[in-house]
Amino acid sequence: MKKLQLTLVFATSTTSLGCGHVFANGYYCFFSILMSFAIYPGTFDPVTNGHLDVLERASRIFDHVLVAISVDNSGKKNAFDCETRVKLVEENIGQFKNVSAEPFNGLLVDYAKSKGAKILVRGLRAVSDFEYEFQMAQMNRHLDAELETIFLMPNEKYFYTSSSLIKQVHLFGGRESGLVPENVSSALKKLAAEKSAS
Repeated sequence: MKKLQLTLVFATSTTSLGCGHVFANGYYCFFSILMSFAIYPGTFDPVTNGHLDVLERASRIFDHVLVAISVDNSGKKNAFDCETRVKLVEENIGQFKNVSAEPFNGLLVDYAKSKGAKILVRGLRAVSDFEYEFQMAQMNRHLDAELETIFLMPNEKYFYTSSSLIKQVHLFGGRESGLVPENVSSALKKLAAEKSAS
């Protein structure tokens, strides 16, 4: 079982504790979280290299990461149905021995509880993501006080990407972005051809 060790420091002024590190004068809090299982939720419409980058980072922290693909998100109009989105994800997680994927419906907090999960993983690209993710994390905590959210930052080359932007480039611009796996690129080409023919 993997363990993540975190140290919280509350600073007013600094002082050395004689261990080669500078800590706050006053008090500090040390705690450990057993990192056994986490859920990485999202619409994944479609899965991108940025998603996979976050997933790789999560797989190094947790014993098991479950990619939970939302069946329906009322706030988004999905390009791919859930079955296709799950398939596109599954085709890209074979490199991870401790990652699985499945669809889910309903509230994320209820799904997490049904799986016995206490930790959610979310990718955080830029400041523009923070407000939405902060609101979601706080609402999830309100609904389930034991559910925590951990934010992981992808490689900087994925900071400006999103599934929505990538769909626009592929479906309406007809151009390659280089920001999605090969199977997703093929699926987007097929979808663009279908839209053009209709």
